[in-house]
Amino acid sequence: MKPGIALRASLMSPALALLAAAPVSAGTSPSQFRVTLTIQAECKLTVANDIAFDTISADGSIGEQCTNSTPYSIGLNAGAGTGATVNVRKMSATAGGAVNYMLYRDAAATQIWGNTISTNTIAATGAGAVQTFTVYGRVPAQTAPTAGSYSDIVQVVITY
Repeated sequence: MKPGIALRASLMSPALALLAAAPVSAGTSPSQFRVTLTIQAECKLTVANDIAFDTISADGSIGEQCTNSTPYSIGLNAGAGTGATVNVRKMSATAGGAVNYMLYRDAAATQIWGNTISTNTIAATGAGAVQTFTVYGRVPAQTAPTAGSYSDIVQVVITY
């Protein structure tokens, strides 16, 4: 054997032995992180269908959507008619004059719909989906008004 070849073989043998002796392994190092979400209570008006009187009674509806389990109240203000209250609202005509009307929470027209929480509003709890409530309108007996078109704007307020 040639001396140069033997030397190379003898130097490589310990290096190969070290590589062969070193353990080869894949490991895991467990860790964790937190995932969070905060959902704020929210309510929104989804639809308000107009009430168009053609007789002494007419109905409309209000749709709202609140986050699940959120308690809320729906109130209606007195409207924009001069001298209106939640007990007697007033539709006005551009030519003058007014027609009294009332808005109720029940079909029997015994529960005025107003804007005082726990008194004359509707209280409910959100379901996460749209909930619809009927608004019952009635025109009471009164002195016959002047012919014309009468209207009013009523504001819906959701308190949660």
